[in-house]
Amino acid sequence: MTDRVQDLLSFIDRSPTPYHAVAESAARLEAAGYARLEEGDPWSLSAGDRCYVVRAGGSIAAFEVGQASPAEAGFRIVGAHTDSPNLRIKPEPDVRAHGYRQLAVEPYGGVLLHTWLDRDLSLAGRVTLRSGDATETRLVDFARPLLRVPNLAIHLYREINSEGLKLNAQRHLAPLLGLGDDGAFVDLLCADLAHEGAKVDPDDVLAWDLMAYDTQPSTVSGAGGAFIHAPRLDNLASSHAGLCALVAAGEGGSADVTRVVVLYDHEEVGSRSAHGAAGSFLEDTLRRVANAVGGDADAMERAASRSWLVSADMAHAIHPNYADRHEPGHRPRIGEGPVIKTNSNQAYATDAESAGFFSSLCARVDVTPQNFVTRSDLGCGSTIGPISAARVGIRTVDVGNPMLSMHSIREMAGSADVSPMIDVLVELFRG
Repeated sequence: MTDRVQDLLSFIDRSPTPYHAVAESAARLEAAGYARLEEGDPWSLSAGDRCYVVRAGGSIAAFEVGQASPAEAGFRIVGAHTDSPNLRIKPEPDVRAHGYRQLAVEPYGGVLLHTWLDRDLSLAGRVTLRSGDATETRLVDFARPLLRVPNLAIHLYREINSEGLKLNAQRHLAPLLGLGDDGAFVDLLCADLAHEGAKVDPDDVLAWDLMAYDTQPSTVSGAGGAFIHAPRLDNLASSHAGLCALVAAGEGGSADVTRVVVLYDHEEVGSRSAHGAAGSFLEDTLRRVANAVGGDADAMERAASRSWLVSADMAHAIHPNYADRHEPGHRPRIGEGPVIKTNSNQAYATDAESAGFFSSLCARVDVTPQNFVTRSDLGCGSTIGPISAARVGIRTVDVGNPMLSMHSIREMAGSADVSPMIDVLVELFRG
């Protein structure tokens, strides 16, 4: 196992939620010399400054100011997302039925629901608490098996193998938490919070963003360690690649271009939030950097015309048991490098110019890209690419490493694909 593969597995395991992914990203950036900025403060920036900013806990943008102003040299940007499909706890969570304690959950994003059955689940996220006359928000991670959504025995569901499993998100997904009628979930939550600090009164718990996750650690598998098995590869693997490339490029020296990584929350539900790709987070950050360094009224517009955005999100590898679901001639294979994703209806932002740009970056580091196009008779998923491109007016290409089991509780990708993507993104940041 290479150091980069092991580092990816560690990054994923430390990031069970978007909020933990942002905290882990911030810690890595600070270790590389990046300083945190607050959106509510004035920014004073100079060439070579390394900074990051967080919005709403689930999105983060980091940048290294170039030796030339963005208006003259432009931005080189990698965009990815921190969220993944999962089951989220409802505000009134306690469910009691037939002697069991359960939790009310809501699917987030396009979940492969059946993959959440018979898994050892924990909970993580954030909790907002009353603190005197104000509030405070804390990260929380139970970090142990706590929940399970059990399958129905085949003896009671004989038709499952012939007719397929049919799950109703409301009736069939409430996980089991315990037995009996005593106790409320908020009491369990307060007990866990008390392990990390002062005692918390249940009346002081105001709200939460909590989500279930699989407790099985990420691992490498297969003959020769060919595969990665992990939760949230879509899209923490791309987030990790962007961060690694940003840090590695900085270790190689400065460039004229300003290097940027933006990791968004809420991609899996359409990006429609103040800190999703449809919000103003990236535009605000780029404009403030361009104005602070260039100073001209049209600095951002000039910078945008000289910039490139690589939207990095995982791609669909050819599935050996369902090869007919792929467009002939566009069947990416695990272990054979980055994939350029194209859709003429703009589900992806790639066009000839941006595909050519990314291909040229690949050639510089001796990487051969693959291509993916969805079959013409199937719908196509989308990414932050076209949303970000429309918002900031920057040329954009959609790419990603090939994977299987996308949107499963546990996904699958290739060990050999980790380094090539990072190398290509480092080349992007060299300007």
